[in-house]
Amino acid sequence: MAERAARRRGGGVRCGYGRLVAALGLVLGSGGCGFSPLYAPAADGTASPAVAELAAIRIDRIPDRSGQELSEDLQSRFDMGGVGVQQRYDLEVNYSIAEQGIGIQPDTSVTYQRVLANASWTLRAMDPQRTVITTGKAHAIDGYNYIDQQFFDSTLEDEKVRWRLANQIADQITAQLVSYFKHHPPGSAPAASGGPSSGAAPSPAGAPGAGPAPHP
Repeated sequence: MAERAARRRGGGVRCGYGRLVAALGLVLGSGGCGFSPLYAPAADGTASPAVAELAAIRIDRIPDRSGQELSEDLQSRFDMGGVGVQQRYDLEVNYSIAEQGIGIQPDTSVTYQRVLANASWTLRAMDPQRTVITTGKAHAIDGYNYIDQQFFDSTLEDEKVRWRLANQIADQITAQLVSYFKHHPPGSAPAASGGPSSGAAPSPAGAPGAGPAPHP
């Protein structure tokens, strides 16, 4: 079982990184007819300023086992920004998972379990007012078949699905944060106390999940 879990996670990390690169690549820089992916490194090979800001984020505790997986996936992505960076932001994430039985049979059994993940997040400054910097949402759907599966196998499939969902949600949140930092470079004026910053960049067209929430 341990070997199976290791293989599952080993493959998932590579796929998750690929999805993250694809998501970030959808956010284009301005200027000319070309584009500059937000994850592209700076000229000296270091992380771009937008990606570097990820390392300054501290992730608040996300309850439950699924929340712990999401927190670990987010941290692995934020580490792309570098190490030893002074933390300046707190990230609050409300994460929930719901399941729906589909394909109900005459005996009331189900043949497919749909699993839906939803997250809403808030980025705050580490100041006495805990100023809201920006907010956003992320959504993902996955599932597994019940057909010809024993309970043990179904439990393993459920764990795999929840792990994949955590990866997808982490990709979306990271892409949204990088988009925000791209349009609000370090040193720009902070948000007014008690509300989100104005003019937050919307999620790029076609990017997974909802982008940072619009601000008044």
